[in-house]
Amino acid sequence: MISIELILLVTAVLLLLAILASKVSWRLGVPTLLLFLILGMLAGSEGPGGIPFDNARQAQALGVIALAFILFAGGLETDRATVRSVLWKALSLSSLGVLLTALAVGGFAALVMQLSWTQGMLLGSIVASTDAAAVFSILRSRNVSLKGRVKPLLELESGSNDPMAVFLTLGFIELVKNPGQPVYTLVPIFVLQMAVGGAVGYALGKLTVLVINRIKLEAEGLYFVLTISAVCLTYGASALLKGNGFLAVYLAGIVIGNSDFIHKRSLLRFHDGLAWLMQIAMFLTLGLLVFPSHLLPVAKNGLLLAGFLMFVARPVAVFLSLLFARMRFRQKALVAWVGLRGAVPIILATFPLLAGVEKAELYFNLVFFIVLTSVLLQGTSIPFVARLLGLEAPFAPKRRYPLEFVPAQKTSSDMVELTVPRGSPVAGKQIVDLRWPKSALVVLIGRQDDFLAPRGATVLQEGDTMLVLADKREIPAVQRLVEGNDQAG
Repeated sequence: MISIELILLVTAVLLLLAILASKVSWRLGVPTLLLFLILGMLAGSEGPGGIPFDNARQAQALGVIALAFILFAGGLETDRATVRSVLWKALSLSSLGVLLTALAVGGFAALVMQLSWTQGMLLGSIVASTDAAAVFSILRSRNVSLKGRVKPLLELESGSNDPMAVFLTLGFIELVKNPGQPVYTLVPIFVLQMAVGGAVGYALGKLTVLVINRIKLEAEGLYFVLTISAVCLTYGASALLKGNGFLAVYLAGIVIGNSDFIHKRSLLRFHDGLAWLMQIAMFLTLGLLVFPSHLLPVAKNGLLLAGFLMFVARPVAVFLSLLFARMRFRQKALVAWVGLRGAVPIILATFPLLAGVEKAELYFNLVFFIVLTSVLLQGTSIPFVARLLGLEAPFAPKRRYPLEFVPAQKTSSDMVELTVPRGSPVAGKQIVDLRWPKSALVVLIGRQDDFLAPRGATVLQEGDTMLVLADKREIPAVQRLVEGNDQAG
């Protein structure tokens, strides 16, 4: 019997190593999830750590819980206005794109590995979706900044395409186990899952905001507990009602993140930290689950499938899904390249194992190999490819201010960060001379590495960042004045 003290010690060491690995990855431009997976493999039974772990059910359960919180955190940081501008493109990629990818990879796998059509489609379905944890982690790192709407499109796609992959995987598991079952019987199941998941996510997202604003808890820390329970309730209720829990929690996160509620900033920071903890736990566990010696026999087929997925299946699926979208060729090319596979395919690969499907262990090892190849090749090359296609944007590090605005319930004011761009009409003017709306107040100015307490005589300079407190209705006017889009400035 392993003592609790030893378990705590090993857990602490692994978490600390994962944190150090994330620091290294940001400096070297290597995706953190790759280092987390490698760290898990090194800690496993065939690595120096020697930790025995081969329980697919526990790994799957942890992965589902972790993904729920990762998707919720991703939804919290997704801006509704940005979502609206890329919504139909993202929905096309997350539905038609996933289906086309599954068909292409499934057909290729059946051809080169001599599998049946349903077996090939099962493998294709498992690797068909991009991974939210991988995409959020890489696109929100300090090494990647993209022009235009490509970045929100990729994030929304990765957050919304898991339901389709889960549905296809479970559906083809049934078809493999029951060869006589018609494919069309899966259609009503898909419609039910999407409809119920969307309805539950939206409704519980709205309910959570209402409860947060009205419950008036004495201890601020209990609001964190409240949102954790909201995530669990959303996923659990949707799943029990035969809906898709992943879609539900992601949509609930979007609804909550785009609403006004008390302690919003502290709750966003909490769920960001919780999402990182979930990523570390999930990737370490999946790394522990794999046996490196089992990957060598599948290396040849794994490379063939990974290459076909990255260079044929994903690009074809993207260009067909975005055929009528108003996007340039190079933008579609970048979307095609950022088809990162991560934890989701590995977790989905545990479903055949638990269902007792023939060749399930082969699927798992192939999927793990494909994920490693995808993250290693695509994840590390995204900045280079974006630069090559002319879509790399200058990285603007997020300034940390020594104060924050915590709005009260139903407040009409908000505080925004505005940067004085080159050529701005407010540059070179004293604050007292600006034609601000009456509600607007410059609270703090960030200049290079310093902060200035503004006065009426303070002269604004190009590149200054300002914290401006204003009535929510006046904020767009203030932004236009600073950017020079309003003649009144």
